[in-house]
Amino acid sequence: MLKELGTTFLVTLRDIAPIILLIAVFQLLVIKKTIPNLKSVVFGMILVIIGLTFFLIGLEQALFPLGELMATQLSNPDFILSHYTGALTDWQAYYWVYIFAALIGFSTTIAEPSLYAVAVKANEVSGGTIGTLYLRIVVAIGVAMALVVGAYRIVSGASLVTYIMVGYIVVIIQTIFVKKDLVALAYDSGGVTTSTVTVPIVAALGLGLASVVPGRNPALDGFGLIAFASVFPMITVLGYAQITNLINRINR
Repeated sequence: MLKELGTTFLVTLRDIAPIILLIAVFQLLVIKKTIPNLKSVVFGMILVIIGLTFFLIGLEQALFPLGELMATQLSNPDFILSHYTGALTDWQAYYWVYIFAALIGFSTTIAEPSLYAVAVKANEVSGGTIGTLYLRIVVAIGVAMALVVGAYRIVSGASLVTYIMVGYIVVIIQTIFVKKDLVALAYDSGGVTTSTVTVPIVAALGLGLASVVPGRNPALDGFGLIAFASVFPMITVLGYAQITNLINRINR
């Protein structure tokens, strides 16, 4: 464990070093000013490196195995046949996988720190009209829907390209009919869901599911869930904006 910790620390330091070097060069040679609060900045960099080290180890030790384990257990033929009387190739047989995907998508998105940061800033610039909790819930619902559809695609073997194209067509149509001041927020909401907490579990879930469903190849079918998790939150946020505008018009 100590050897793995040391190796991960050195790898993290190697990956962070170019960023530190770039900032230092621009600050000292281009801007030509000393770095303010240098001690605090150095201390913060050390904390970032240590935090990333433990986070990467946590991914390998907990989040990736957890996602694969749950997908494997829920897709186990013995478990499925104890709850479903049809064939293992039926998409309905994996309904527990869909339920788990929805719940894990919702919960990980609510816990996503990048989404919380965007929600707080949206609340600030909107003067409180965009609620922090409401935005997080709407985005989390979008991710939950995305993982259900993505899990169904893996089970059914449908084309990923078709699903993603349809999703973006829906986003484009919604964009035409929604208030323009919410479009950028909706697009950002789709991007921040694919971050530190959500991605590891979503990727592990997709790979685990593709490895146990008959006829599926993890390399071909296991990936793609993260793309769904980017598209569907945009749809739900734009839909929320459209519903809110409609309610306001009715009340007037």
